[in-house]
Amino acid sequence: MAQGADQQAVERVEVRRGAYHDSVTLMQVSRAIAGAPGVLAAQVAMATDLNLDVLAGMGFTLPDGLVPADLLVALRAADDAALDTATGLVDEALAARGGPAGGTGAGVGGVVVPPATLGRAVTASGAALALVSVPGEHAFTEAMDALDAGAHVMVFSDNVPLAHEVRLKEAAADRGLLVMGPDCGTAVVSGVGLGFANVVRPGPVGLVAASGTGAQQVMSLLDAAGVGVRHCLGVGGRDLSAAVDGRSTKAALALLAADPAVELVVLVSKPPAPQVERDVVALAATLGRPVVLATLGPGRPDLTQAVRQVVEELAGAAGAAAVPAWQEPRWWPAPVERTGRYTALRGAFAGGTLCDEAMLVASAVLGPVASNIPLAGPDGTTAPRVGRDLAPVAGTPHVFVDFGDDDLTRGRPHPMIDGSLRAEWLLRQADVDAPADGAAVVLLDVVLGHGAHPDPAAELAPAVAELRRRSAARGAEAAVVVSLCGTDGDPQGLERQAAALVAAGASVHLSNAAATRTAVELLADDVRGVLPWEVSR
Repeated sequence: MAQGADQQAVERVEVRRGAYHDSVTLMQVSRAIAGAPGVLAAQVAMATDLNLDVLAGMGFTLPDGLVPADLLVALRAADDAALDTATGLVDEALAARGGPAGGTGAGVGGVVVPPATLGRAVTASGAALALVSVPGEHAFTEAMDALDAGAHVMVFSDNVPLAHEVRLKEAAADRGLLVMGPDCGTAVVSGVGLGFANVVRPGPVGLVAASGTGAQQVMSLLDAAGVGVRHCLGVGGRDLSAAVDGRSTKAALALLAADPAVELVVLVSKPPAPQVERDVVALAATLGRPVVLATLGPGRPDLTQAVRQVVEELAGAAGAAAVPAWQEPRWWPAPVERTGRYTALRGAFAGGTLCDEAMLVASAVLGPVASNIPLAGPDGTTAPRVGRDLAPVAGTPHVFVDFGDDDLTRGRPHPMIDGSLRAEWLLRQADVDAPADGAAVVLLDVVLGHGAHPDPAAELAPAVAELRRRSAARGAEAAVVVSLCGTDGDPQGLERQAAALVAAGASVHLSNAAATRTAVELLADDVRGVLPWEVSR
C-alpha cells in the first residue's frame, strides 16, 4: 500500500498471475468499481504494454517483472476501509462474470483440473467452435491451437498483426475450417449470439459480415420486419482487403450454402478491394440462393435499403407482400421545426460502420464531413480530419466522430459500454463547439444488445436534455436525432430506451440511414425537393 497523488488517498496494486479475463469484462468491472463509494480511481486490466502505460499515467506504481498474462487490480480510495471494500467488490464482480478471481484455478482436494491449453479443451469437450479473446500478440498461438484440434475459431481479439491473420486463414482453409475475425465483435451461430449481439428471432437469413455494428443494424432491421437470422458469421474488417483476399468470406459463404435452413445470404461490409469483390460476387453466384450485397460506399445502397431488398426477396418467394415495420415510425419523434436556423450537423457514434454510413448519406447532400475517420470522396480526395480535441474544422461546420476508434478507446471502455465521453462531447456542442451563426443538429447512434451498456439512455438522455436546455438559453436550441440499433428482445428494453430519449427531446429512429436523412433535412427549408431520397414518416 502506498500514498497516492492525493495525500489523503491510499492505493493498492495487486498482481494475479494467470487470472485471464477478456477486455470487455475488465472494462465493465473497472467502470463499476470506479463508481463505488470512496473509490477515487480503479483499473482492472491485463498487464499489456498499453494497459501498463495507462496505469502509469493514472499515477499507480507498478511492480517489475509483469507479463501480459498477469491480471492487475489497481485501486485508489479515500481510506483503507473503502480500499478493502473495493477489493472485495472486484472479487465479487469477476466471480459473477465467470473465471477465477485470482490464481490459476488449479485443482486441489479432488477438484478436476481444467485443460491447460485451448486445443486440449476443444478435444476434451468436442467443441466445434472456440472463442479466442487474449491480447492480440498472443491470439495467433491460441487460434492455431484450436484449428489444429479441429474447431472453427472466433477471434474476438484486436491488434492482431496482418501477417498472423493471413497465416491463420490459410491454415483454416487447409483444414476446411473458418476463422471469424480478428476483431470479430459480433456473431450469431445457429441462433446463439456471441460478443456484442442483439437478440434476434430465428429465421432463414445468413449473414457474412466484415462489420460489427453494420451487422447489428442489418439484423435489428430484419427483426423489426419479422425476418429472422440463422447465422451471422463475422470475418473481421480486413478480410475483404487485397492482402487477406476474402479468405474467411469465401469460407463463410461455403458454410452458409451447405446449411439447408439458410434461404438467403447477406454480405455486409465497407467497400471491398475491387478484385476481391469480383471474386466474392462470382462465388456468390454459385451458391444456389439469393445473395444481397450490403457493402457501403459512394453510390451504393445504404444498409436500410439492402434490408428492404432482403425483405422483398423473401416476400416474393413466399408470394406475399411484406411491409417492414421500420417504414413507419414506432415512436412519435420530438417535434422539430424546419426553421432554417440549423447550420451545422454534428455526429457522435459508437459504431464505426454506422458513422461511415451516416457520412455517406450526409455528404451526398452537404459536401465533405470532417471526421476522425474521414471518408474518401468519389474523386479520391479525403474529407478533413478532426484533431484529438474533436473540434470543428475550418471550412466545414459538419463533424462526425467515431468514439469507438482505437485512438479514443485506449485505456477506456468502448462507447457501447461507457457513454460518458460522448455525454461530455454533447455538452460541448452547446458551449465551446456551438455554431456561431445558428444551431446544430446532433446525430447519435445508440446500440443495444448483450455486452453493451445495460441502460445507455440513462447516460445519454440527461446529456441530450441538458444540451437542448443550454443551447436554448443562448437562443439557438439544438435538435437531436437518434438511430436506435436494437430489438424488442434486447435486455436494455428497446421501447424503454426510445421513450427515455424522446422524453429528453430526441427524435428516435430504428434506421441509421433514415435518422441521418432526417438530420440533413433539418438543416435548411430549401433543401427539401433536391434531396436524393424519400423519407417515410
